[in-house]
Amino acid sequence: MTAPRHVTVPSDAGARAHANRIGMIAMVACFAVFIVNDTLVKDASEGMPSGQTIFLRGCFSTILTFIAACIAGQWRLRAHMQMPVLCGRAAFDAIGSVGYLIALFHLPIGNATAINSTAPLMLTAAAALILGEYVGFRRWSAILVGFLGIVLVIQPASDGFNAWSILALVATAMNIGRDLVTRRIDPGTPALLVTLIGSMGVTIAAGIFMLLEGWKPPSMGYLLELLMASGFLSAGYFLLVIAMRNGEISLVSAFRYTAIPMALLIGWLRWGEIPNALAWLGLCLLVGAGLYVIHRERVRRRHALRS
Repeated sequence: MTAPRHVTVPSDAGARAHANRIGMIAMVACFAVFIVNDTLVKDASEGMPSGQTIFLRGCFSTILTFIAACIAGQWRLRAHMQMPVLCGRAAFDAIGSVGYLIALFHLPIGNATAINSTAPLMLTAAAALILGEYVGFRRWSAILVGFLGIVLVIQPASDGFNAWSILALVATAMNIGRDLVTRRIDPGTPALLVTLIGSMGVTIAAGIFMLLEGWKPPSMGYLLELLMASGFLSAGYFLLVIAMRNGEISLVSAFRYTAIPMALLIGWLRWGEIPNALAWLGLCLLVGAGLYVIHRERVRRRHALRS
């Protein structure tokens, strides 16, 4: 068997631009459907225990993804999957997704989304602290500014700063691990199969949590919401795989910030959640710092290629 291939950015300028466009469009679409999914699941969680809500949505999502894989003819390629890598990705996904959703059920959707948007900053800090990558003064300054923005969003003196905010941060770190592992999967592995394994991991983790919480008979309305949410979730997972497999990750990752205005709009329309002045300032600092870190990463890579 040949060694697995990893995602690489095309060296040809035209091919690289095409890959970047695919990655950017997929990332924007991914977070748009994720926000709709979060809204539906958060609404359904008001009538059911958290673990049960996530488990039912996971069941629906796994079934839908499996059907899609069969229709697309990708299920027959399952023997070629890199199971250790896929299982590792699923483990990160399970912890990150379940943790984030539990936090979401107890936080304003705008706050939870903003915390989740610290991913590029956390990724840069992890590269320096764990992998020993050089991070200059300007990028460290941007990281500190970004985390100051998060403090302003969740506001330690208010009810927004609690264990749920910490859980959302931990879940974001797990999602970073998931995205990094996604880059290590052989590009020949069908995206729907990657999505299916991830969905199964989340469902199993939620099922374990559900056993600890108990079961409450769901209404037909909540089941319908979860069924719709699972469709959006499956689409989001698929689009995320596409986004992480195409283009320059530093460029594509910038488009995750489109989730923040979407979440703020939905939070206002559905739950009447309006950030105060400090939260708005924090959001601007977070987005600005994140975009600057991504910009510096692109500059660093260009310099490395020229040298």
